[in-house]
Amino acid sequence: MIAVSMRRALDAKGADAVMAAAEKEAIRKSYRVVIAVVDAWGHVLQLRRTEGAQAASGQVAIDKARTAAIFVRPSREIEEQVSAGRLGALALHGAAALTGGIPLTAGGEVIGAIGTSGETPDQDESVSLVGAHTSFSATDVPALTREGAQAAADAAAAVATARAVWPVVAVVDAGGELMHLWRPDPAQVASVQVATDKARTAALYRRPSKDFEDQAAHGRPSALHLARAVPLQGGMPIVHAGHVAGAVGVSGASSADEDQELSVLAAEAASAAVRDGGGKAAIYFPAESVAAKFATGGLLHDTPSYKIDAGRRTAAGEVEYHEHVADIMHVVSGTATVVTGGQMIASRTVGPGEMRAAALEGGTRHELGAGDVLVIPPGVPHHFAAVSDPFLYLVAKVQD
Repeated sequence: MIAVSMRRALDAKGADAVMAAAEKEAIRKSYRVVIAVVDAWGHVLQLRRTEGAQAASGQVAIDKARTAAIFVRPSREIEEQVSAGRLGALALHGAAALTGGIPLTAGGEVIGAIGTSGETPDQDESVSLVGAHTSFSATDVPALTREGAQAAADAAAAVATARAVWPVVAVVDAGGELMHLWRPDPAQVASVQVATDKARTAALYRRPSKDFEDQAAHGRPSALHLARAVPLQGGMPIVHAGHVAGAVGVSGASSADEDQELSVLAAEAASAAVRDGGGKAAIYFPAESVAAKFATGGLLHDTPSYKIDAGRRTAAGEVEYHEHVADIMHVVSGTATVVTGGQMIASRTVGPGEMRAAALEGGTRHELGAGDVLVIPPGVPHHFAAVSDPFLYLVAKVQD
């Protein structure tokens, strides 16, 4: 598992270079404009206003730059869609359908954008293009991956499930944008947004959201006015090599204190996944979380190359065939008769490399009990012909 990867980010000197080139072009052409440089999430890095520029252009320049950054394309393309009759593009969240925003790229990756406003659309865009095409520096920073986000959520989910509490766990990237959400069936609907808000607060302010709740509760109510901050405990930054790579938020556990406890556990799990392992780390499942998973059956761990399933059966099932997946089963309790090999009768395809059938003709019978291990290679049909109620088994599903 690679929990954190490296991404390119516009540094201060790079933003200086982009702004200097664009401003020089605007002055050379006597344009009265505002120029904005933003990061990959559209957050302002620099803002410059040439002599005589209208005040309204400040926000417009930021909007154009943000559009180019988060949609990874010139803002002209959004305006052209609208002009061509696609009015629905006006509803795109965070988009300004106005020409003048240009992405900033490094190694084929959009790491920010520049936007200009104040003159005609073409003139605004010409200034932004000069800034975007100048040579600028960038730096490498850690970024949480999808696998890292899931590891954080899974850690909190395992403990919450074992305790029979049902919060929502949200994981966001360093810019506060949602990457992964764990929402168990019994969770309250409101917790989805609250958990995301807590995580976003921890990411953008690079500190636990609890800090702001403590400030508001102990004599500084003005902390409630901090932009995009939610002063509720339960949001924790995920830190790697001194950089905030993302954050996790938890809402809807039995108490605010438990929200905080689970968010700390989740952040620590994500950090541990990359500590001293080049992106790899052991993953521990306490007995209580394993037992809770066996109570319902389901995946304990899910990666692209293998899965760990806490299998629970109460009746015979269909014939299964996995073209590219090996099943390694260890019986925990109960008994089962499993038939492997043979000819599938009336088979049907249910997914890429996956088939099911009603019956097997021939094959080998295996009588399984507690402690037994059965290895089924890829491409071997198998059938749970009879099982006790319940039959519990741990199965590793390994992709070939």
